[in-house]
Amino acid sequence: MKKTKRVVVTAMGAVTSQGAGVEALWHGVRAGKVAIDRVRGLPTEGCATDIGGEVTAPLPPAGYDYRADLGVHGHERAVDLALAAAREAMSAHGLPDLPADEWGVAIGSCNGGTRSAERVLRRAGANPLTADDARELLLLSPHTIAEILACAFGLKGPVLSVNTACASGAHALAHAAEAIRAGRAQAFLVGGTDAFTETAYAGFTSLQSLSRRPAAPYSRHRDGLSLGEGSGMLVLAEESVARAAGAPVLAELLGYGLSADGHHATAPHPQGEGAARAIRGALRTSGLTVEDVPYINGHGTGTPKNDSAESNAVRAALGQAAEKAALSSVKSMIGHLLGAAGAVEAIVTVSALEEQLAPPTAGFTEPDPRCGLDAVPGSARPMAMDVALSNNFAFAGANATVAFSRPGARAALPATPWEERVVVTGIGVLTPSGGSPEELWRAFRSGALAGVRESGLRLARLDVDPGSVMAPGERRRVDRLGRLAIVSCRRALEDARLTPDERVGVVLGSGLGPMRSTEDFLRPVLEEGAAAGNPAIFPNTVYNAAAGQIAMVLGAKGPTSTAAAAHAAGASALSIAHDMLRTGTADAVLCPAVDDLTDTAAEAYSRLPLTGGPGGRHYGLAEGGISLVLERESSARARGALVLGELLGHGTAYDAAGAGRWDPRGDGLYRAMRKALADAGTGPEELTAVWANAAGIPAVDRPEERALRRLGTRAEVLAPKRVLGEPVGAGAHLGVALAVEERRRGGAAGPVLINSSSLGGTHIALVLRPGTEF
Repeated sequence: MKKTKRVVVTAMGAVTSQGAGVEALWHGVRAGKVAIDRVRGLPTEGCATDIGGEVTAPLPPAGYDYRADLGVHGHERAVDLALAAAREAMSAHGLPDLPADEWGVAIGSCNGGTRSAERVLRRAGANPLTADDARELLLLSPHTIAEILACAFGLKGPVLSVNTACASGAHALAHAAEAIRAGRAQAFLVGGTDAFTETAYAGFTSLQSLSRRPAAPYSRHRDGLSLGEGSGMLVLAEESVARAAGAPVLAELLGYGLSADGHHATAPHPQGEGAARAIRGALRTSGLTVEDVPYINGHGTGTPKNDSAESNAVRAALGQAAEKAALSSVKSMIGHLLGAAGAVEAIVTVSALEEQLAPPTAGFTEPDPRCGLDAVPGSARPMAMDVALSNNFAFAGANATVAFSRPGARAALPATPWEERVVVTGIGVLTPSGGSPEELWRAFRSGALAGVRESGLRLARLDVDPGSVMAPGERRRVDRLGRLAIVSCRRALEDARLTPDERVGVVLGSGLGPMRSTEDFLRPVLEEGAAAGNPAIFPNTVYNAAAGQIAMVLGAKGPTSTAAAAHAAGASALSIAHDMLRTGTADAVLCPAVDDLTDTAAEAYSRLPLTGGPGGRHYGLAEGGISLVLERESSARARGALVLGELLGHGTAYDAAGAGRWDPRGDGLYRAMRKALADAGTGPEELTAVWANAAGIPAVDRPEERALRRLGTRAEVLAPKRVLGEPVGAGAHLGVALAVEERRRGGAAGPVLINSSSLGGTHIALVLRPGTEF
């Protein structure tokens, strides 16, 4: 056990329908002002409502021209909102001397740059994409937003992005706090952003979830939610660093809880079982009792099922103490900001602690006995509170609760069992090059290039329908990405001989996310209008839908998250899962990395100068899924599991050379490798192999070669992606599977390095000791 580092909030920034800035947000919320009105900046014809919490205030200058770096012409509103909120937070953090590589960025978003994708698909229609279209589609990824923010402020530490739908902002806060406690950075710019999209309005219309009047959460006559847009950003820092710098300390982030419902694609468990586990997790990691919580900033969407389920969850978690706690929702005043909700509502929670004032639930009419808790109706209420919780629950049953306190209000935090070792006990493979680690290894060692040429790009597509190995009931409403995830996870569980339960989590990585479902939903909407939105498809348009399907079909209901770090998504997921296990948050984590190559995605790659044309003539793409089972060693030993390898450590760094650009010297990757080796307690001279990121793109491969020369290792460098194709976000998983199989076949004993990088300059290195026992 080791003493837990304390994480504090030193600055905040926001842009919402209440106006630009935290002051405008808090002033409006504490006054009970409803800033939900007719939407002007987005067509709403055919939608169930024409109102929402729209940002109408002029945005301050961004201070960074991301369009020039990416070579795009149009603005992406989600990016512009994020930059405005981040500019406010970064101007007030009070940490001027902190080195750039000690700063991380963690961003949550539900829709990412969907506005840009809508623009491209409408413009292109049935015509082939242009190079300009392909560059603009880069903005669709939540990770592009994270990298843009890192570039805007020159931040070179870990950069991560999460997409857990409406809980994204809360997950970003949780992962950033964990990274600070693990010593991976001393401060983080963390938050969420989402802009109004035609996709969201048509989607929630199709689900019959929108209200024609401003949402009235927890009220008897509530009839739906109001959408909102905006961004919230917080600066988190390790407390001793903040105190030494004389930075303002606004609040402390005590802890968090994450869970999966495993119940339904959109509806919460009616008794709030999964949400209650998240609340209990936040209490446990914060060292709180149920009597310590006087106020909860609720998820409170205004839909009948969500509000009653949340109320049941609060009662289940707090017991009799729930009857004395206040539970209010600011969504009644700004709308549901989707991926930004967790961050913006965290800002409101911190402000409530600062002013000792519980914000109201506006529009509240009369109590609903199915809810029945104190909703702080109508107007704000003075309240003595040292601690407050913030709830956010999402599609696919992803739940998050974050606990905050006034500075210095808690004497101590529970110790962290950081000495726990993390091992690999199962591997599941479903790829064009094979359905097992052995088949993958044979395909790699054969040297035969996987895939065939399509429109000038080498593509390795999976011929087998993953749904063919699932039961008919399991296939219901599961898209191809979800099927890849479920099948590869089932194979990994069988390999590990593990039965998942509430102590087994799911952390999924996907580089492209649900491109197929997004296109299938969006194209009819763009051609025919909002009424064409398909309610069976819409729930699958969020990245974490596949993780939710894993929980529903396979029963893994522990902590869940979804990493969206582009080509480094799988490595990011492994890093998150590793730290969860090191701190005892779960006993085991299913960690799939999956990607499905749609024709549009392949066409976009072929139009990008980096991956298509002469520069990418040796580059290939592959789809599929690879899943790993990671466990705490003590749990694996207790059940007699066969250990396939040990994940010794990891490191993440960012180039900050401009959006979509690498440092040609390989500086970011070098720093990531050094961090990983230090975390693992391993020197470069001890490495027996390097499983490289190299995929046949000179502008990417050469910086890695320079970084490896600088590292000074004499280990063999292996480049499986050049043979098997770039598996989009599953590169790290490919390296782990091959390294384990190589050792099984008599390869050298000792640690290996596995590198993964996004095309935008985020670098993650993992240190694995394969073959602990066979």
